[in-house]
Amino acid sequence: MTTSASGTGTSGTDTRGTGARGAGTRGTGTGTYAPAPGAAPLMRMIAAQTAFETKLLLRNGEQLLLTVIIPSLLLVLFSTVDIIDTGADRAVDFLAPGVLALAVMSTAFTGQAIATGFERRYGVLKRLAVSPLPRWALMTAKTLSVLVTEVLQIVLLTVIAFTLGWSPEGSPLAVLPLLVLGTAAFSGLGLLMAGTLRAEATLAAANLVFLLLLVGGGVIVPLDEFPDAARSVLGLLPISALSDGLREVLQHGAALPWGDLGILAVWSALGLGAAGAFFRWE
Repeated sequence: MTTSASGTGTSGTDTRGTGARGAGTRGTGTGTYAPAPGAAPLMRMIAAQTAFETKLLLRNGEQLLLTVIIPSLLLVLFSTVDIIDTGADRAVDFLAPGVLALAVMSTAFTGQAIATGFERRYGVLKRLAVSPLPRWALMTAKTLSVLVTEVLQIVLLTVIAFTLGWSPEGSPLAVLPLLVLGTAAFSGLGLLMAGTLRAEATLAAANLVFLLLLVGGGVIVPLDEFPDAARSVLGLLPISALSDGLREVLQHGAALPWGDLGILAVWSALGLGAAGAFFRWE
């Protein structure tokens, strides 16, 4: 009898212990977790994605060739070797603003179109689109990454140009709206191309456009060298408006070049609007 009672007591104790553990488990299920689950604040997500996009861009050898090495080599080569008559006392005074415009195009258009096109092909954009980061915030992060890269490009190219004897005129404040609108225009066109064409087609088309605009966009060769009919059309291109506007400020000391700003504003609205309407995430 004693053994039986003891066994029964032990059994009862075990049951109560199990019940206590069960209650403890239920309490943990409704407790507070640290860190709290859920999405990070929006601005923090955008900042993190911007840093990630910038690191990817700077680690890509092909992108560095396109955005840094080619513009730098063009600036040094055509400033030191008398190949093209730029009409300026010093070739670097004409070339530096054009190469700055080329740097903006190479990053905001060519580089971004190729990188985004292959991200779309491999399903990266599709996965990011269902993350807590909104789609518009992802595009914002990509644009901010482009701006960070452009700042590095401009600093490097400016140092090279000063070494070659460049003496810019005008106010840097007049340059800022040109760079911002130029970036917006080329970003819109790059995202439009990446979001509508296959990755291989984007790669070929972006590089082809880069080469054509390098020659016909007033970057290296003055637009005055082209026939009147061609010059009228070429002057409406975003690269021509950006290079001409930068040249008006930095070479001739002009104030805001409203005509060039207007052309860039139109291209920005058309490019970003079309990208927003036709961009496909997969």
